[in-house]
Amino acid sequence: MDVCLMIEGQEDVTWDDWLALASACETHGVGTLFRSDHYLSVDDRRERGSLDAWMTIAALSATTVKLRLGTLVSPATFRHPAVLAKVAVTADHVSGGRVEVGIGAGWWEGEHEAYGFTLPEVGPRMDALEEQLQVIRGHWEDGPFSFAGEHYSAKNLDALPKPIQRPRPPLILGGKGGPRSLRLAARYADEYNTVHCTVPEIADLRRRLDRACEAEDRDPASLPLSMMTGWLVGADRDDLLDRASRLSRWKDQGDDGDAFLASYPEHSIAGTVPDALEQLRALEDAGLTRIMGQHLLHRDLEAVALMGREVIPAMAG
Repeated sequence: MDVCLMIEGQEDVTWDDWLALASACETHGVGTLFRSDHYLSVDDRRERGSLDAWMTIAALSATTVKLRLGTLVSPATFRHPAVLAKVAVTADHVSGGRVEVGIGAGWWEGEHEAYGFTLPEVGPRMDALEEQLQVIRGHWEDGPFSFAGEHYSAKNLDALPKPIQRPRPPLILGGKGGPRSLRLAARYADEYNTVHCTVPEIADLRRRLDRACEAEDRDPASLPLSMMTGWLVGADRDDLLDRASRLSRWKDQGDDGDAFLASYPEHSIAGTVPDALEQLRALEDAGLTRIMGQHLLHRDLEAVALMGREVIPAMAG
């Protein structure tokens, strides 16, 4: 299983923080750094700032050598698909072919209202997402294409330059396992990503994703399943409790590390390194291909080092 780092960029992650995180990843062997694509704290903490996701990725691409970078995930409501396709191609060229493009329908009503983005009902939102997937792929494919949809269009467009990664940068569709979401993934995506699932839920999702692929006459093995979930791992029990106490304070839940761990969601990866490895192997057996560990203490670089030093090598074998 591939283990990646995921940072909630809307929770006051500064440019200096991003530079430090990217450097820690490259130094300690974390191969991929994902960031959320939000403009407003999802905890509705309005004092927390957020740098733009794709500007961050493009800038980090120029300051790193081997680290892969991606969004998890970019809301279709934020950008016209021509803009997202061009931004991603630009970052792909800046990085020398190291970007991954996560896309989803969008959900955080608070930021849509605050920033003036339209958030349609789920049905129309999914309609627009499907068109976005088609338009983005058309931008990246060889030769000109035309598209006439209800929401978007393109006319005899040969969008140049093409991505460095061929046939395209990995296109990751984020969703919660609904029938239409799985169908879109089977038809258009290179990876399906979900959030916060237990082992039985992952096993069930993998089975349903397989059926969606078969309905589209696609080999299920060609569509990996990944998950973003909480990550709270310590080198030993004392290290874990210290990290749990700090995360509890960050969430305004006091500083009792034991109590915080006891209430930590079942779907999260939590414990010492051996505990984490046991949880990850169970998820792998259930059909998960990679995991994006949601590291909320984004200035805790030792946690990044621990992931790269002890967890990733153990799961790579």
